[in-house]
Formats: sequence, C-alpha cells, structure tokens
Amino acid sequence: MEAELREKAKELLGSGEIGVVIGFGWNKRKTRTTPVFITKAEDTDKLVFNAYCVNNLSVYLTRKYPDVKAMGKAAIVAKGCDIKNLAVMIAEGQFKRDDTYIIGMTCSGVGYKQELIEANGGELKPEIMPVKCHNCDVRNPHISDAVIGETTDFTPPEEPVGMVFDKIKQIEAMDAKGRFGFWEEHFSRCIKCYACRQVCSLCYCDRCITDKNTPQWIDSSAHARGNFSWNLVRAMHLTGRCTFCGECERACPVNIPLNVINKKMAVVMEDAFDHRSGYDPEVHPPMIVFDIENDKEEFIK
Repeated sequence: MEAELREKAKELLGSGEIGVVIGFGWNKRKTRTTPVFITKAEDTDKLVFNAYCVNNLSVYLTRKYPDVKAMGKAAIVAKGCDIKNLAVMIAEGQFKRDDTYIIGMTCSGVGYKQELIEANGGELKPEIMPVKCHNCDVRNPHISDAVIGETTDFTPPEEPVGMVFDKIKQIEAMDAKGRFGFWEEHFSRCIKCYACRQVCSLCYCDRCITDKNTPQWIDSSAHARGNFSWNLVRAMHLTGRCTFCGECERACPVNIPLNVINKKMAVVMEDAFDHRSGYDPEVHPPMIVFDIENDKEEFIK
C-alpha cells in the first residue's frame, strides 16, 4: 500500500501536475506519524500510511496555512473520514474540486494510542479504535482522483455503537438541570486555548468571532460565562457541517467531550433535515441555505 502511494506521489510530482503532496510520515522515533509536505519526487519515500495516521490533513488546505497553498496545486493523502471534510469545504466554496488532487486511502481504522496497539502485538483491534471507526461507512473513499489500497468489505452497524452514542443517550435521559450540570462541569475545565478551533478544517474564518472585541461577543477569559459562550457558539457554527472526524476532542488538552455535543447536533440535523455532512460536495449544509419548498418548519413558509 505504501509502495503504491509513493509511486503515485512520485508520478504526480514528476509530471509537474502537483506542487506538493500533503501526507503522513514517521516522527523521529517512529512511534507516531506526523504531517509531511513533499515537494520533490525523490522525497516520496518519506510517505507512510498505517494505523497511526490519525490526523485529518484537510486542515492544511484552509486559509490558516497560506504557505501550503503557495507551494502550488496540492495532492492530499486522505482517509474517507478526511474526505468528508474536503466535501464540506468544497460545498462552502473554500476551494474548487479541481484545485486539489485527492489520493483516497482505503482504511481499516486508526488507533489513537500507540501503546495500546503495541500491547496487542501491533494489531488494531476494535476496542482500541475511536468510535468513528466502529461506525465508518467510508472506509472505501467516496470522493477521490486515485484510490490506494484494497477495497474493504466492512459494513457499519445499523444502529451506531460506542461510548459517544451511549453518552448522548445518557444525557438525553437527564432533566434540564442534569444536562446543564453535565456541561457546566466539563466546560469549567476549558482554558480557552482554542486547540479545537485550530485543528478543525471547518473553522476557517479569517477572523474568529472569539477574536472580535467591538463588540465583545464572547468573553475571552476562561470563566464559566466565557467557556459556555465559546463552546456552545462553536457547536452551533458546526451544526450541519461537522463530519465527526474527532480531531477537536483529540486535541483538547483538558478532555472536554466535544464529540458528544457535535455528534448530538449532527443527529438533530439528520432527523430534522435528512442531512449528513461530508458525502456530497454539491449539497450545502441546511443551516446556511433556505429551502422554501422542503423546509419542515411551517412557520417559515
């Protein structure tokens, strides 16, 4: 699989069609993978793909990284879950489909914790994979210019499984006071580092609402009011857009269960609008369009 990936990257760079290949490479100790930017055909041997390739590299195609775009047309190594973000970005006009070459990688899942994979003899067992992998329906890339790897016959369960969905059910069973207390406890740990924003390819605004102070929309200090404002506003901004890639929760240094709130909003969107983000770059998220013919809210009509 890696040999095929490297050959494709070498071909693209050698032809001059692509200026940079954004992919995964080993860190110095070969214990984690890290994003790499390959601009020369002779450097394509640095590319790897394995169970440690967790990062969602689509973030490097946003306006946060102008230096990457300056390298020329990019080819990006992307798992199916990463491609979902690319689809949303294309739908929202962040770049045109022809602007990026997508190297889709078939995927059997990833593991967040290297020590757990090593403890299992290098085998990636379901219990050490994130919830998104348990329920993944894009292990075979659904949007790509080239597909690397053997097609997988994995079929996700009819009813989603995993602790994120268990926690959603648990919270839904609480009364209003219990739900408020649950999020109050978790948001109290927020230190306003904005790692969740920085790692998210769908948080691409040139100037985030948190950085605006005339007027001050969100309190900048890490106290209860500011923490609630930031986390709830971000959740609303991702409603109908979030693809459940899980990078925000993975990046959070204080372990706020961001996957829970984001996935809950995604479930609401599917129930209300029959919308699932990241599958079709021609479909706009329902919260940013007005469809008078099909909107279910009678008062709008």
